[in-house]
Amino acid sequence: MVKVFLFGIEAVLRFHSVPRKIRTCVVALFILALPWAYCQGQDSSTRAAAQQLGLDETSKGEAFTDPKLVNTKPPTEFKKTEIQQGEMPLPINLAAAMRLSDARPLIIDAAKAAELVAAAQLEKANVLWLPNIYAGIDYYRHDGLNVTFSGVPQNSNRQSMTLGPGVSAIFATTDAIFEPLSARQILKARQFDIQAAKNDALMEVAVAYFNVQQARGRLAGTVDTVAKGRELVRKVEVLGKGLAAQVETDRAKTLLADLEENAVKARNEWRVASAELARLLRLNPVAQIVPVEPPHLAMMLISPSREVDGLVAVGLTNRPELGSSQAIVQATLAKLKQEKMRPLIPSIVFQGNSGANSNGPPFIGGAAASGPGGTLQWGSRFDMNAAALWELKNFGFGNRALVRDREGQRQVAMVELFMAQDKVAAEVAQCHSQLATSSERVALADSGLKSALVSFEGNLKGMSETFRFGDVLNLVNRPQEVVAALAQLDQAYKNYFQSVQDYNRSQFKLFRAVGYPAEVLACQKTPGQPLEVDTTRPFDLPPVTAIPCANSICEKVIAPVTKP
Repeated sequence: MVKVFLFGIEAVLRFHSVPRKIRTCVVALFILALPWAYCQGQDSSTRAAAQQLGLDETSKGEAFTDPKLVNTKPPTEFKKTEIQQGEMPLPINLAAAMRLSDARPLIIDAAKAAELVAAAQLEKANVLWLPNIYAGIDYYRHDGLNVTFSGVPQNSNRQSMTLGPGVSAIFATTDAIFEPLSARQILKARQFDIQAAKNDALMEVAVAYFNVQQARGRLAGTVDTVAKGRELVRKVEVLGKGLAAQVETDRAKTLLADLEENAVKARNEWRVASAELARLLRLNPVAQIVPVEPPHLAMMLISPSREVDGLVAVGLTNRPELGSSQAIVQATLAKLKQEKMRPLIPSIVFQGNSGANSNGPPFIGGAAASGPGGTLQWGSRFDMNAAALWELKNFGFGNRALVRDREGQRQVAMVELFMAQDKVAAEVAQCHSQLATSSERVALADSGLKSALVSFEGNLKGMSETFRFGDVLNLVNRPQEVVAALAQLDQAYKNYFQSVQDYNRSQFKLFRAVGYPAEVLACQKTPGQPLEVDTTRPFDLPPVTAIPCANSICEKVIAPVTKP
């Protein structure tokens, strides 16, 4: 690109027939555009390097087809990282972690428990119109003064008893009609929440897994730099006072101490990341998780070159959080219709009225006995009461307030739906940007690590060679230059493994952002053969017991894989 611009400037200068002012303006424009051309050339070369590593590809069709292992060839042979003596290793691979993430995380159990509650509420709403059934004995006795129906007071002693069944049905018909509609939408929202919890669990497990890999890679880099640092200190001490001052030895030892501290930090980061992954998968927290894949390995789920507009459309179609919000909106609409229809639809009262006392239980009939004093005459009876009641709460003002309340809830649900849509679109754009930049960073870090290795080896070799300037013998490279090269190498290791794992984390974050179901990677298209993992836990930790779905009421909701 830069060569094309320079050729254009040369061509303009050759045309002497063009007025001088025009030629000057054209040349100025070409010069101003040179930085842009340079950046374009750099971007294209970085993308080409990322494609060579397999981190990017140009493809059409579905955004996700199959997981692909990329970056299989490391820039150098990394040192092996071993756990320390006394630690308990727990081998695992990414496919096994994905498989376990579909069932063991507690956020999935929490979502399933909420779905069980919603299913029970729907079951309750479906039977609001059914009466309550009773059976029992009702006994009543009166001694002393009593008032007759004509208002004359008199002393009387009487008693009565009823034995038999009872029935009572008092309900608002609007509740019996609209409560099941609302509860069904709530259950649907909770089922979408289960899928969202599985997607979140997959992403969280993947992020934790790659945190472990980053710590292992960082440890491998520090193991190499510590070994090189010790060799550097040894060679600087051998040089002697004539070629290197004591300060050069101190400088090399200072860097070595810093590198050794970084190695201790990296090992601690491995333990911390391992405990977090064990927490998410509910494994033994004391064990040291050891992934079987090398720390430089990357996985491509979605190409960084995909157009973000198409991915946003997929996310707005697939995300279960949006399905849940839409179901909540439908539930609030049913509640709103319920309050609007309440004054127009009567409530139903149906109950027995055969109790021994008028204020007694709602017996519908059965064996009955009554009589004065201590005598009882047995027989049978049947009494019931049925009514249809229209109600205006608080002269209708109460009903109007209820309608406004339901309308406010609907507006809140709509606003939350719009916020969820904006959040999904933003998450897709952010994750796509992180993925695109991380793929370029891996290519740059790969090249930087190779250059840092060459630089260190060259400077170290130059420190062993001398040249004579007059009567003074000088080193080709001074020790401080080798120290600087080793510090750059340590930083290059850190940048490389961080960029690789940022790429992996961005892949799974984008996979979740566009709403692909977790079951695709956990069960259907696993990244390799799952390794058998020891899932035993210490006896003092709660056991892992998966909560089932709500039986036949629970229909698994999986967002479809939509083409962009």
